[in-house]
Amino acid sequence: MRTALVIGTGLIGTSAALALTQRGVAVHLTDHDPEQARTAAALGAGTDEEPDQPVDLAIVAAPPAHVASVLADALRRGLARGYLDVASVKGGPRRELEELGLDLSAYIGSHPMSGREQSGPLAATGDLFEGRPWVLTPTRDTDTEVLNLALELVSHCRAVPVVMDADAHDRAVALVSHMPHLVSSMVAARLEHAEEAAVRLCGQGIRDVTRIAASDPRMWIDILSANPGPVADLLADVSADLEETVRALRALQSFDEDKRREGTAGIEDVLRRGNAGQVRVPGKHGSAPRAYEVVAVLIDDQPGQLARIFADAGMAGVNIEDVRIEHATGQQAGLVQLLVEPKAAPVLTAALKERGWAIRQ
Repeated sequence: MRTALVIGTGLIGTSAALALTQRGVAVHLTDHDPEQARTAAALGAGTDEEPDQPVDLAIVAAPPAHVASVLADALRRGLARGYLDVASVKGGPRRELEELGLDLSAYIGSHPMSGREQSGPLAATGDLFEGRPWVLTPTRDTDTEVLNLALELVSHCRAVPVVMDADAHDRAVALVSHMPHLVSSMVAARLEHAEEAAVRLCGQGIRDVTRIAASDPRMWIDILSANPGPVADLLADVSADLEETVRALRALQSFDEDKRREGTAGIEDVLRRGNAGQVRVPGKHGSAPRAYEVVAVLIDDQPGQLARIFADAGMAGVNIEDVRIEHATGQQAGLVQLLVEPKAAPVLTAALKERGWAIRQ
């Protein structure tokens, strides 16, 4: 691939353009808002000048509701040898294109499974997709050359290609992305009118659960409008679990010992099923989840503290597998949880203590 055209210079489109540009591909940028394309160009994602001949690959990064119309226009104009979209739903746009009677041999649907709470070109980064799954949904009609161009794009973005059926993809993202986002928003909505004294008690747990609720509502309306059925089915299942959980909690309020036992069993059931589901979430780099030991370090909220901890861990020969930070309420301090291999935990603990760090046991 030598040339590409990115249609839509938001977070995903600009991030893909940055990755391609960094690998020597000549990228042209266009957007319904020319100012946004100019911003992406200023960031080094390519040029906002129109290509003077068909490019190798056109990447449509429009909202799901507009993907089919943008792709249809690009196909009719012959802008590229191959066409690909990055929308978060796949079945609907393809069916719309089929209804228009277009030759789709030069088109392949795709979905990079990566993103951020922020949107727009200023939130873009060339390594956004690194190590993340990138779903491709070819059909029997997809030209081999187009599939190869898509695989080359995924390679340039350092993502991991995953081939799926379009409708299977839409059911999957409803489960792992769309439904969780709505549940996160519902939990976060409980905080909107909560008493300030209660909100000040928020810890890492509520931050983890509500983090994705910070995303742009307009973007999510587009996404959910394109995949409403599978999401509604999953929420109906969640609703049934909620009703059972509410009944179990009410039973725990009872003075009747039998009802309390029933309530305990109900709560235990949902918690155990939660444990069983959580352990299926892939671990680092998509591998099977692994159990890590936590080394908890108390730090002051000052510049350079994290860098010092990581440097000291490196000097001890310990690899930090993951890190979590919990900020103390009302204090300029926090707790850094360093996740490491079990055999490395005592080594890291001893090394950090020797260098003056306060370790919470």
